Amino acid sequence: MTPSQNQNHQSAHPSYQRSKSSRTRVRSASKTPRMRRIHLRRHRLRTSDVTVVERSTLQQAIGGTVVGNFMEWYDFGVYGYLAVTMTSVFTKGLPQNLGLLVMLLGFAVSFLVRPVGGVVLGPLGDRIGRQKVLFFTMGLMAVSTALIGVLPTAAQIGAWSVAPLYALKMMQGFSTGGEYAGATTYISEFSPDKKRGYYSAWLDMGSYLGSAFGAATVAVVTMVATNIAGPNAMVDWGWRVPYLLTIPLGFAAIMLRTRIPETPQFADHMKRQAEESAVMGQTAQDIAQATQSQAHDPEHPAEAFQPTEPKPVELQPLAAHDTPGTLRYVIHHHWRELLTSVAIVAATNTAGYVLTSYMPTYLEEEVGTSTTMAAAATVPVLIIMSLSLPLIGRLSDRIGRKPVYAVAIISTLVLMMPAFRLLHTGDFWAIQLALALIAIPVAFYAGVSASTLPALFPTDSRFGGMGLSYNFAVSVFGGTTPLVSQALIQLTGNHYMPGIYIMVFGFFSAIAVIVMKESSKSPLPGSLPSVGTKAEAVQLVRTQDENPLIDTTSMPMPLVTVEIPAGQNMPQQPEAIRPVTGAASDSRQA
Repeated sequence: MTPSQNQNHQSAHPSYQRSKSSRTRVRSASKTPRMRRIHLRRHRLRTSDVTVVERSTLQQAIGGTVVGNFMEWYDFGVYGYLAVTMTSVFTKGLPQNLGLLVMLLGFAVSFLVRPVGGVVLGPLGDRIGRQKVLFFTMGLMAVSTALIGVLPTAAQIGAWSVAPLYALKMMQGFSTGGEYAGATTYISEFSPDKKRGYYSAWLDMGSYLGSAFGAATVAVVTMVATNIAGPNAMVDWGWRVPYLLTIPLGFAAIMLRTRIPETPQFADHMKRQAEESAVMGQTAQDIAQATQSQAHDPEHPAEAFQPTEPKPVELQPLAAHDTPGTLRYVIHHHWRELLTSVAIVAATNTAGYVLTSYMPTYLEEEVGTSTTMAAAATVPVLIIMSLSLPLIGRLSDRIGRKPVYAVAIISTLVLMMPAFRLLHTGDFWAIQLALALIAIPVAFYAGVSASTLPALFPTDSRFGGMGLSYNFAVSVFGGTTPLVSQALIQLTGNHYMPGIYIMVFGFFSAIAVIVMKESSKSPLPGSLPSVGTKAEAVQLVRTQDENPLIDTTSMPMPLVTVEIPAGQNMPQQPEAIRPVTGAASDSRQA
């Protein structure tokens, strides 16, 4: 057989054909480059990234949260307006001045526990959700307030009667430690960016209406009870009625809380966190496989799976001590925002609690008005002020939060002393004018606080940051205002000390507002934009390049996973690369 015939014979042989085909596949495979996966953030918004909040859902959310703050401030109003009466009920046998301080200490005790509630419930809300924590706080508040109405008096068990009262006030303090922080976080995350001031202001409107309702309830019960059973009726049994009314109110509030959904911002945050955890696990698996194959394939080392420029997203597990949703994380990363919030909350609540909880005591003890007039005097002012809060919130959506705070600070420094001078005239209309002067800075503080303070913190720390800063400031400065004001008057003999006390905190809030970043119309930190309609979402995406309020580098943009050859540099436009199918990549379409 000739060589050519032998070659043709070998070529025709089946085993030779299989061997040749195998060698061809090996050569082809060796020419296929090793690919590596890169995780990138998109830099441009799509309409699917923008949260569209339906009006019906927003109304349901507002109703479910406002009712909780209404209940909270109803109790504060009732306790403040009944402080003198309850002095005779729970401190019988003590001198009047000392007994009043004991009752005001009960008010302060509930606030001293609030930071504990904020520290526990705030980070918990950042982990398990806002709605679950708000349901718990509402239930605890309703039960503890109703139980005050069935407590034994000093005539029944002696001086020990204040012990169960303080215990229930501490339960209230713990629940409110998560209530306002959670409610402001909830409403802020539900509201469209351009109307956050307006919708969030409804929360404080509910708070002050609750205080007004508490005052009105005490005034009506006092009038009816004294007319029916004589002047001692309130001390004998009438004081229990306002607390027992919380049973039907609390039941209705709890029912509303069960129907509110989780906020879209938090739900998106948890979904994104789960997706990125899956990607992080896949990345670790890819690197482990590359490391294992390095000894067998030195031409494609494990470094092929490491980041190159431009820098991709580095998905690595966080240390246990630096995990979002913990107290240490909030303090370490957001201490500036915490201090800013504390200063503003202290100024807001020293003025607010003087107007609501302490004013009846001040009018009765220092001005000399009757119990009924002391309870009823603040009602008209509180109602008018409450109804103005959404209008002030809407104003802040147009001109900004900082200009509105400026009005609050200036009016505090200018109007407070004239207001306290007017109070001591004793005339009803002069008292109304004085209370209106005090209400002006309170309104401008409260009208924007529910939208401003949550915007200081990102989504993963918002509830915790609000819970810590708000409750610390309210506990140390706001809730102790009645006790400190009365003690300062008794110590100095100066009846204007409450006004001076308010002015001091107004000065510190001015510093905080100066250094604070304007948040009006902007997306919440750590959140994607939120709008009211689909048309707004389309318009926002279309004009995102010209919109100075849209900064996608500070937003949690969706993650995209792409593949490029191991030895190739990152392309100039990595978003143009087709995402990896089934690799936990972003699949949402514009």
